Amino acid sequence: MESIGTGLATLDTDGHRADIRLARPEKRNAMNEALMGDLTSAFKQASAREGVRAITLLGEGPVFCAGMDLHMMRDRVEEDSNINREVFPELLDAIETARQPVVAGIKRAAPAGAFELTLPCDFRILGSGATYGVIEVKLGTFPHGGATQRLPRLVGLSKAKELVLTGEFIDPEEALECGLVHEVCDDESVDERAKAFADDLCENAPLGLRNAKEALNAALETPLQQGLELERALGRELDDTRDYREGFEARIEEREPEFRGE
Repeated sequence: MESIGTGLATLDTDGHRADIRLARPEKRNAMNEALMGDLTSAFKQASAREGVRAITLLGEGPVFCAGMDLHMMRDRVEEDSNINREVFPELLDAIETARQPVVAGIKRAAPAGAFELTLPCDFRILGSGATYGVIEVKLGTFPHGGATQRLPRLVGLSKAKELVLTGEFIDPEEALECGLVHEVCDDESVDERAKAFADDLCENAPLGLRNAKEALNAALETPLQQGLELERALGRELDDTRDYREGFEARIEEREPEFRGE
């Protein structure tokens, strides 16, 4: 396991899977500026690492993340504060633009900023006892780390307004029903289930995963015709690859394909 930056995030690889962990368990993995910077570096390294096909985002210890460090949030409004307000948007962008699919394992707690941390992930595995939601309207502000923009794209505008404006946690089963998360399991099983989910993704063609993610991420940001043109262009990129030929040959020969990312 590799410690990143100041040591508040770790990066480990297991086969084709990279595991990134928030590593501040004594503070319930509450995010301060150093931790967010370390996570950003970890995602950039994992995304660029050869052989990595899927990434998990996990929390060290019993809790995924308690949200933002409360002392940091209080102090950042002081005139002499030198807290970098761009560090969180930079982290979310690093997650969203990772070439590989990202699976978040959310156990026991992910309120406020921690909730927003999970939204750019491609898949979310939620613990059945987790407190999960945006509560900022109860703290004198509103969620402005991406929730008002990413959440409507995931659950629709009406449900997003309900979650943001009431400031209430969402029940895990309700989160599953509305499509906010992809699975619900016991909190004790969240990390292993997230890893298993990522391992299943790793069985697929890595170039196909990469290009499919790029096309899907563009779907809600571009006009239909432009999106279709992008999709076709990304598909043509793979026509002459070794994995394209391997995939079809394996299906014809009724065997499992051996993808190499080539």
